[in-house]
Amino acid sequence: MDFSRFLAEDFDVKGWVNAAFGAGPTEAAAGRADGHAATLVMKLQLFIQEVNHAVEETSHQALQNMPKVLREVEALKQEASFLKEQMILVKEDIKKFEEDTSQSMQVLVEIDQVKSRMQLAAESLQEADKWSTLSADIDETFKTQDITVISAKLMGMQNSLAMLVDTPDYAEKCVHLEALKNRLEALASPQIVAAFTSQSVDQSRVFVKVFMEIDRMPQLLAYYYRCHKMQLLAAWQELCQSDLPLDRQLSGLYDALLGVWHTQIQWTTQVFKNPHEVVTVLLIQTLGDLAPSVPRCLRLAVERAGPEQELCKLLELYAATVQFAKGLEVALLAQSHEPNLVKVTELVDAVYGPYTPYRLKYGDLEAQNLLIEISAVPLEHGEVMDCVQELGHSVHKLFSLASAAVDRCVTFTNGLGTCGLLAALKSLFTKYVSDFTSTLHSIRKKCKLDDFPADSLFQEDWTAFQNCIRIIATCGELLRQCGDFEQQLASRVLSTAGKYLSDSYSPCSLASIQDSVLTDRKPSAKNPWQEHNYLQKDNPAEYASLMEILYTLKEKGSGKHNLLSASRAALTRLNQQAHQLAFDSVFLRIRQQLLLLPKMESWSTAGIGETLTDDLPTFSLTPLEYISNIGQYIMSLPLNLEPFVTQEDPALELALHAGKLPFPPEQGDELPELDNMADNWLGSIARATMQTYCDVILQIPELTQHSTKQLATDIDYLINVMDALGLQPSRTLRHVGTLLKAKPADYRQASRGLPRRLSSTVAAMRGVQY
Repeated sequence: MDFSRFLAEDFDVKGWVNAAFGAGPTEAAAGRADGHAATLVMKLQLFIQEVNHAVEETSHQALQNMPKVLREVEALKQEASFLKEQMILVKEDIKKFEEDTSQSMQVLVEIDQVKSRMQLAAESLQEADKWSTLSADIDETFKTQDITVISAKLMGMQNSLAMLVDTPDYAEKCVHLEALKNRLEALASPQIVAAFTSQSVDQSRVFVKVFMEIDRMPQLLAYYYRCHKMQLLAAWQELCQSDLPLDRQLSGLYDALLGVWHTQIQWTTQVFKNPHEVVTVLLIQTLGDLAPSVPRCLRLAVERAGPEQELCKLLELYAATVQFAKGLEVALLAQSHEPNLVKVTELVDAVYGPYTPYRLKYGDLEAQNLLIEISAVPLEHGEVMDCVQELGHSVHKLFSLASAAVDRCVTFTNGLGTCGLLAALKSLFTKYVSDFTSTLHSIRKKCKLDDFPADSLFQEDWTAFQNCIRIIATCGELLRQCGDFEQQLASRVLSTAGKYLSDSYSPCSLASIQDSVLTDRKPSAKNPWQEHNYLQKDNPAEYASLMEILYTLKEKGSGKHNLLSASRAALTRLNQQAHQLAFDSVFLRIRQQLLLLPKMESWSTAGIGETLTDDLPTFSLTPLEYISNIGQYIMSLPLNLEPFVTQEDPALELALHAGKLPFPPEQGDELPELDNMADNWLGSIARATMQTYCDVILQIPELTQHSTKQLATDIDYLINVMDALGLQPSRTLRHVGTLLKAKPADYRQASRGLPRRLSSTVAAMRGVQY
C-alpha cells in the first residue's frame, strides 16, 4: 500500500478511499467489500503504530543529545569572547606601531621623492645632451634619404627641445627644427604623391606614422586632398564643356563624388585613424573649389530660363542635389561609428549652400511664378455665358496652382519658406480676385445694368439672373475650397516645419527665441541632413515669424488659424459683389419703371378727373401701367427665384448664407423665420422697391387733386401686392399713402406723429397749407 499520498497538501479522504477500493476489483466483484475494508483498516492501524514508534524513538534521541549540544554552545561562546579580547589587543599593538614609525615613514617618502626628481633631472640632462648630438648628425642623416631614420632623428630632437624650454636660444632651436621638418617634407613629397596616387596602403601608412611623429598630419592630409581633388575638378570641367544640360552635369558630378566617397572610405580606413572625417573634408574642399562654381552655374541657368521658368528650373536642379544628399546621408548612416557632426554640417552647407540665396527669396520667386500662371487663366470672354463658364472652371485651376505652390515650398525649402509661401498665396488670391472683379464689371456692362435705356419696353428677362446665380455658386465653391485648402495648408506646414519648433519656445523677444532654439536644438542635432536650417542663420527675423506661426498652429490646433485670413476676406467681398450683381439684375426692371415716375406729366396736368367732384369714390380709379407692371413682376418673383436659390447645391447654399442682401429689414419689423433663401431675396427686392418708390414719389414736383388720388391708388395697389406675398409694407410707404389720402382740412391731424420732413414734402407737392 502507498502511504505517500497522506503527505500531500491536497489530500482527499474520499478520493483515497475510492482509490483503495478500486485497487481490488476482484474482491469487490466477489461481494467481499466489507472484508476488504476491514483489511484496509487493520493495515492503517499497523501503519499508525509504526509511525508512533518512530516518533517516540526520535524524541528520545533528541532528549539524550540536548545536554551535549548545550555544552558545545557554551564552549563556543567562551571561545568567541576570547577571540574578541585578542582582537582588541592586536588593534592596540597596531595603533602603537603606527605612532612609533610614522616619522620614519615620512622620511622614506621624502627620500623617494628626491630619488624620482634626480632620475627625472638625469633623463632631462640626457635629452638635452641629445640635441647637440642629433643636430650635429642630422645633415649626414639627410644624405641617406631614409625617411624613417630621418623622422626618428627629428622626433628625438623634438623630445630634447621639450627639455630646453627655459634656455635662451629656445626660439632659435624651434625655428631650426621646423626648417628640418620642412626639408623632410620636401624630400618626401614626391613619394607621398606617388603613394596617394597609386593608393599604396603600406607606403601611405609609413608616411602617416612619420608625419604623426613630427606633428605634420595637416600637411600630409593636404597632399591627400590635393591628389584626389585634382581628379574631381578635372572631371567637373570636362562635364561643363560638354553639351549636357546643367542638371545632367550636376548628376555626373554628384555620381563622381559619391563614387569617391565609397572607394576612399574603404582605402582611408586602412590608412588614417579618422577615415570618415578625412573623406568628408575631401568632399567639402572639392565642392568649394569647383571651377566654374555651382552658384555661378545656377545663376546662368536661371537667367537663361527666364522669369516664366525660373522656379521650375531651380526645382529641377535642386532635385539632382537632393538625390545626391540622400545618397550621402545613407552612406553616413550605414557606418557604425559616431560621425563628426561639425564636419558633416559643413558638408551639408557645401551641398545646399548654392541654393540658399534662392531659398531666401523663395516668396518672391513663387509670387512671380503664380502671377504668371494665373494670368494665363482666362476669365473674360465675349459672351456673358462664356464668362460665367470660365469663372466656374477657374476655381479648380486656382486651387491647383495654390496646392502646387505648397508642394514646391515643401520640396525646395522643407517648410522654412512658409512665410514667403503665404505672401505668394496672398498675391495669387489678390490677382485672382482682381480679375474676377473686372469680369463682374464686364458682365454688368454687357447686361446694361448701369445704363439701361429709360425708354425701353418693360419685359421680363431672367437670363442675367440665372447667370448671376451661377456666379454666386462659383463664389461659394471658392469659399468652400479656400476653407479646405487653408486646413490642409496648416496641417502640411505643421507636419513639415514643426520639427524646427523648440519645445521650450514661447512667443517672447527675438533674443529669447534665438537662445531657446539654439539651446534646445544643438544637443539633439543627430542628423544635419534632416535639420539643415538656412533661415535661422541668414534671416532671423523671418525665422522668428515662422516660429510664431508654428507656435500658434501647435497651441490652437490646425483648425483655428488665420493663415489665409486676408484672402478669405477678399473672397467674401467677391461673393458680396456677386450678390449685388444678382440683385441688380432682378431689380433692374423695377428701377427702370420707377425712375419714369417723376417725369410723368400726368401728375401736374389737369385732366377729365379734375372736373369731377371730390366725393368720387377712389375705387373707380385703376392703378397706372407702371405700377401694374411692377406688381406683376413682383408677383412672378417667387416662381422665378425658387428654382435657383433652393436647388441642392452646397456651394450655392454656402455663398447665399455668407452674402448679405441690400435693403435689410427695418428695425421693429416682425419677420417670420426665413430659412428659405428665396424668401430673403423676395423680401430684399420688395423693400428695395418700396424704398425706391418712396424716393421717386418725393421727387414729383406737383400733384393735382386727381393725381393725388391716383398716386394713393397706386400705393394701395403695391401694398396689396405685398400683403398677397406675405410681406410687410414699409412704414414710409404707409405714411406717404396716409398723407396722400388725407383731405387738406385734415392734413395737419393726419401728419401728427409722422416724420416732419416727409409731411412737409408731401404737403408741398399737393399744395396744402397746414
